[in-house]
Amino acid sequence: MAERKLSAILAADVVGFSRLMGENEERTLKTLTTCRDIIASHVLEHRGRVFGSAGDSVIAEFSSPVEAVRCAVAFQNTLRDRNSSVAEDKRMMFRVGINLGDVIAEEDNLYGDGVNVAARLEAIAEPGGICISGTTYDHIKNKLTLEYGELGEQALKNIAEPVAAFSVRLDREVSEQLVQGNGRPVGAVDARPTVRRAIAVLPFENMSGDPEQEYFSDGISEDIISVISRYHWLSVIARNSSFVYKGKAVDVREVARDLEVDYVLEGSVRKAGSRVRITAQLIEAESGGHLWTERYDRDLDDIFALQDEITETIAASIEPELARSERQRARRKTADNMDAWDLFQQAQWQMYQFSEENVASAISLYQQAIDLDGEFAPAQAGISVAYLVQVISNFSDEPKSRIEAALHHGERAVVLDDQDPFCRYALGRACAFSFQPAKAERELKRAIDLNPSYAQAYHGLAQSYLMTGDGDWEVSLQLLNDAIRLSPSDPLLWAFEQMKGGVLLNLERDDESMEWYQKAAGHPNAGFWAFLGLAACHSLKGEQAEAKAELARALEMNPGLSKAYFDETYPDAMSRFKNALVSAGLK
Repeated sequence: MAERKLSAILAADVVGFSRLMGENEERTLKTLTTCRDIIASHVLEHRGRVFGSAGDSVIAEFSSPVEAVRCAVAFQNTLRDRNSSVAEDKRMMFRVGINLGDVIAEEDNLYGDGVNVAARLEAIAEPGGICISGTTYDHIKNKLTLEYGELGEQALKNIAEPVAAFSVRLDREVSEQLVQGNGRPVGAVDARPTVRRAIAVLPFENMSGDPEQEYFSDGISEDIISVISRYHWLSVIARNSSFVYKGKAVDVREVARDLEVDYVLEGSVRKAGSRVRITAQLIEAESGGHLWTERYDRDLDDIFALQDEITETIAASIEPELARSERQRARRKTADNMDAWDLFQQAQWQMYQFSEENVASAISLYQQAIDLDGEFAPAQAGISVAYLVQVISNFSDEPKSRIEAALHHGERAVVLDDQDPFCRYALGRACAFSFQPAKAERELKRAIDLNPSYAQAYHGLAQSYLMTGDGDWEVSLQLLNDAIRLSPSDPLLWAFEQMKGGVLLNLERDDESMEWYQKAAGHPNAGFWAFLGLAACHSLKGEQAEAKAELARALEMNPGLSKAYFDETYPDAMSRFKNALVSAGLK
C-alpha cells in the first residue's frame, strides 16, 4: 500500500550530456559512472539514499533538508576539484535541485510533486550550481550559513502553482567548512557564529490497547512538530527522523545524542471509554532532567478538535519552559565562549528582572549580539522591545528618542526575517508607541498568524488598543484571556493580568478591574503598574487612603512617575486611569 510522507528530494542531472555522448560515448559513460559513485558516497555520508538513476540523472531522498543541502555542497565541490584538471569542453558538471515536499512511497520508489518540483528546479540551476525551493530555504536559512540568491516565483513545467526558488552560492572556503564538524562554517560571519537550539518530538505512545487510536497518538506528535516549528529560534527535528523510535524503548539522552538535539518532548495517550488521558514531558538532554510535565484529561466528543486543542496547549506551555532553560544555559557561559545566541539569551534573562539596571544591561547585551552578528534578527527585535520597556517603565528621560530607536530596530528586524513572529511583535509594539495604530495592528496580527500560540503577541495587540484608544475593548479582553490561557507560567503573566485590569477599568467594571490588579500585584516580579492600577481602582471607589497607600508603593518602585510622564507617553486613551491617579495624589 502506498504511503505519503514528507521528504527532502535531491535531483541532479548532467549539463550537456547529449553533446558529451556525441563526442565520445565510452569516455562519457565511464565518467558518468565515476561521478555517480562520488555522488552516491556523499549521499550515504549524509544519511540519504539514492532511489533513481535513469539516464544521466541521480535522485536521492533525505529525511532532513539540511543534510540534503550539505550533501549537494559537498559533492559539487568534489566534482569541481575533479574537473579542475580536465579540459573545459570535456568536464562533466551537474545541476542540482532540492525540494522539501510531500511524496508517495511505493516499495523503494518515490513519486509526486515533491519529486517533480526537485527535478524542475534542477533544470533552472546554473551548471555546477544548486537551486532550492522556498520550503527548503525556510528550513535551512537559519541553520546553514551560506549565501542565497532569491530567484522569485518560478512557473515550472507541469507544476500547477508557481514555486519560490533560491540559488545557493558555492563559496569554496565557506562550503568546505560547512560539511565538516558541526556543520557550521567558522569563517562565515564571526569566529563565533549564531546557533539555534534543537528539539525532537518523539511519537506519543498509544497506551490504549486499541490499534485504531494509533492515528490519534501519531497525529498529536506530528501536529506538535508543526506548531513548534513556528518558533524560529528553535530547530525541530523532522518527523521522519524522530519517528524511527516509534514503538521502541529508548534512553532519552541517547536519542538526544543521536539526533543532536538539546531537548526531547515525549508523551503517551490512553483512551478509556469516552475519555482520553494525554501526558507530556519535556526533558533537557544534557542532564536528563525534566523541565516540565503535564497531564490532560478530556472527553472524546470531537477527537480532531481535541487533537488541535491539546497540540496548541502543549506547544504553548513548553515554549516558556524552553526559553527559561535557554536563559539559564546562557547565564552559565563566560564571556569568551558566548556567541550572538547566548548574548541574546543573557539579555532576555536580564529583561525579565524588570529593574532599570537589568533593562540597561539587556540593551548592552543585545547590542553586543548585533555587533557580533549584524543579521541576527532576534537581537534587533530584542533591543527594540527593551527600548520600549524603558519607556513603559519610565526608565528614560528621553522617551521619544527611545521610541524612535525601538521603531528603527523593529523595522530592521522585520527586514532581516519577516517570518519571525518575535520580529513582527517588536515592530508592532514600536508602531503602537509611535501612534501608528493601523500598522501596529497589522504587524501584531501577523505575529499571531505566524505563531497562534504566541501569548505575548496577544498581550501586545491588546496593549496597542489600550494605548491608542483604537479597537474594541471586548476584543482586548478576549486577547488577554487568550494570552493568559496560552501561557499560564509566562514570566510576563503579571503584565497580562494588569493589562486586563486596565481594559476592565476603561469599561468601568471597576470591581473586576481591582481583582485583576490584585492578581498581578501578587506576583513576586510584578512591576509598579500593578500598584498604580490598585491606586486608580481605590481612587475611583472613593477610597483615597487606600489609593494613596498603593500609589506610594508604586512611587517607591519608580520615584520618577508623574502626570507629565502619562501626558507625554499615553495621551488621551488612558485618561480615566490617569485622572484617578491624579485624584490619588500623583503630581
